[in-house]
Amino acid sequence: MGKDYYKILGIVKGAADEDIKKAYRKQALKWHPDKNKAANAEEKFKEIAEAYEVLSDPKKREIYDQYGEEGLKGGGGPGNGPDGQGSNFTSYTFHGDPHATFATFFGGANPFEMFFGRKANGRGPGGGDDEDMEVDGNDPFGSFTSFNLNGFPRDRHVGLGGQQRRKQDPAVHHELRVSLEEVFHGCTKRMKISRKRMNPDGRTMRTEDKILTIEIKRGWKEGTKITFPREGDESPNTIPADIVFVIKDKPHMHFRREGSDIVYPVKVSLRQSLCGCSVTVSTIDGKTCNMKITDVIKPGTKQTVAGQGLPLPKNPEQRGDLVVEFDVNFPENLPSNAKDVLKRHLPVS
Repeated sequence: MGKDYYKILGIVKGAADEDIKKAYRKQALKWHPDKNKAANAEEKFKEIAEAYEVLSDPKKREIYDQYGEEGLKGGGGPGNGPDGQGSNFTSYTFHGDPHATFATFFGGANPFEMFFGRKANGRGPGGGDDEDMEVDGNDPFGSFTSFNLNGFPRDRHVGLGGQQRRKQDPAVHHELRVSLEEVFHGCTKRMKISRKRMNPDGRTMRTEDKILTIEIKRGWKEGTKITFPREGDESPNTIPADIVFVIKDKPHMHFRREGSDIVYPVKVSLRQSLCGCSVTVSTIDGKTCNMKITDVIKPGTKQTVAGQGLPLPKNPEQRGDLVVEFDVNFPENLPSNAKDVLKRHLPVS
């Protein structure tokens, strides 16, 4: 007995064309070797592709329904039966690359593209019902890294003719400069990129522009990375690189930050450092704060105002501190005996 293509796809004999397509989609996604790590996944995936190619072709299906796999492949089909009558039928042989069938079925050179806009309710962009698809999460291609069409190579798999594997280009990093005020309030940045993309024919290229929208959350720290998967250049031999934006602080006229704290440098005169003083400092949100210093102020002395820094990244309702950092402005020319006196109170270089 030959293969039971209907059983392989999980349908009954006489199933409608739409049922055959739906069954192939379900089984192919379930058994794709990039998704399914079972030892027999590759062989199962191949059987599913062969079953679909036979049952989706009216002529092949008719021969298969009458004579089975042996007749379809030339072992007992028309012309070899008891009546000895000939036929124009040519025996069928599976081409051997189930990944090419997979790519062709899901449309175009990039079979994954059509699923990027899948809704959370599990329905595809065309409104089709995919509720019975046995996949993880909302994106059926979440862990797939390859495709093949018209002989282009795939990642992880060697295509027809033994082409090399497709590799993903290294991530492309860009600095995204933000002001401390933007980090304090949060903001939206729109970055325009230019990239190369494959045309639907899978061979020629085009250059297109795209706007990437970045939501800067309140309190994000310098060095935070925002990744846009596979938004880089595409080619027949490479998978598009990820685009990564890295938060970088813009220099500020008055402040600098240390984590979620805001540091406010203040210069005082030598007299103020010895006798004490009152200073008025600004906060990141435009308010002012009065500080009275009665102790001797040494260079590097710090006074903290709690809760007047940047929002905490994991809890924006709470804030870091405002740190007032004092620096003493020594006169350029001091008598040597005066320096000796000051050394007992302040470090003088």
